[in-house]
Amino acid sequence: MKKFVLAALGGTFAAVVATTQVAGPLLAQDAADTQTNVYEQLDLFGDIFDRIRAEYVEEADERELIRAAINGMLTSLDPHSSYLAPEDFEDMREQTSGEFGGLGIEVTQEEGFVKVVSPIDGTPADIAGIESGDFITHVDGDSVLGLTLNETVELMRGPVGSEIIITVVREDTPEPFDVSIIRDTIKLTAVRTRTEGDTVVLRVTTFNQQTFPNLEAGLKEQVEAAGGIDNVNGFVIDLRNNPGGLLDQAVKVSDAFLESGEIVSTRGRHPVDADRYNATAGDLAQGKPIVVLINGGSASASEIVAGALKDHRRAVVIGERSFGKGSVQTIMPLRGDGAMRLTTARYYTPSGRSIQGLGVAPDIVVAQPRRDPLAEIEGEEEETTAQRRSEADLRGSLSNDSITEEERQLLEEEIQKAEDAAALRDDDFQLSYAIDILHGLSALEQ
Repeated sequence: MKKFVLAALGGTFAAVVATTQVAGPLLAQDAADTQTNVYEQLDLFGDIFDRIRAEYVEEADERELIRAAINGMLTSLDPHSSYLAPEDFEDMREQTSGEFGGLGIEVTQEEGFVKVVSPIDGTPADIAGIESGDFITHVDGDSVLGLTLNETVELMRGPVGSEIIITVVREDTPEPFDVSIIRDTIKLTAVRTRTEGDTVVLRVTTFNQQTFPNLEAGLKEQVEAAGGIDNVNGFVIDLRNNPGGLLDQAVKVSDAFLESGEIVSTRGRHPVDADRYNATAGDLAQGKPIVVLINGGSASASEIVAGALKDHRRAVVIGERSFGKGSVQTIMPLRGDGAMRLTTARYYTPSGRSIQGLGVAPDIVVAQPRRDPLAEIEGEEEETTAQRRSEADLRGSLSNDSITEEERQLLEEEIQKAEDAAALRDDDFQLSYAIDILHGLSALEQ
């Protein structure tokens, strides 16, 4: 491999030497030709614009024509670059501040189709059963094939309280099906915290301006409620179906659990555009073990956090491979109150790896099993009956006189914890698995 590289370099060097005397004029001529060609293309655009205005069968809105041309130019680059009309720009600012109207889904475009990156917890789309990876083919009976992403999103907008019917294609479902959703005001709670047994669960749903403050306050509250950090065996950071958001919030959340080292780096077209973000001293988890949960709906900022904690071996990442959006978009305000969303860089995890198109691979793959409601109903009575029957329930059974009342109470508390864990396993298998791992890590430390 080294020989091949050296040979290629040698050939390149020889070619440069051989053409030194004519390279300057040739390059200058090429640059001039390119510039002339660009102006010719711009003249062509002007000719077409004038022809449409003069001869199209109906009078065209000149403002909309120009907007469509700009958006077409941007969307031809990649799925995440686009033009934001003034109203769209305002909607985006509302979303990053934490409250907006809509269905509650993050979407992208894949080969002309609209794909759900993830539903947002507790929103109408989530309640209606929309899942990460679903494809939306129709909105209120109208096909979205051929529409831009912004146009499709515009179709899904509407007054709060109004009904929308979207047609969904799902990988493991043989036929498309319709889903009725009632539009609502989406109030994002960036971080929800709770305690399961001895484990603090940090459910991060999005990365907006509230994320790090919510996480810091929620974590502190749960630790205090547990009676201190010594009574906590670890933390689960749940990033499933988190579509991402603000880069600075992803950096702050990662930094919250790292003492030092690189969190993420971004590299643009020019070397001077590269940025590197490093952790500062201080670990909110105080060294306790961490498990990060991800799935196919974990994208962008979620992948920054998962990648940073994984590369630094600060957390065990479990679940399913993440979405693989490893690019950075910069919002550039334009005259007329609109803006341009332009992909300006790729980001890299501390190990120097871009996850663009690849995603973050979990340390332990754990799929969330699909539940069969009919099977659950049929098995419910049998399970309940089995739980009721034990030796202690038999008439005339011997009592256990070898333990004290205090020991009996502790034993019953342990049994209750085990039963709670089993109930969680039925409700959320991936989260239960994460908590089981933390129990194991805690036992090893002790």
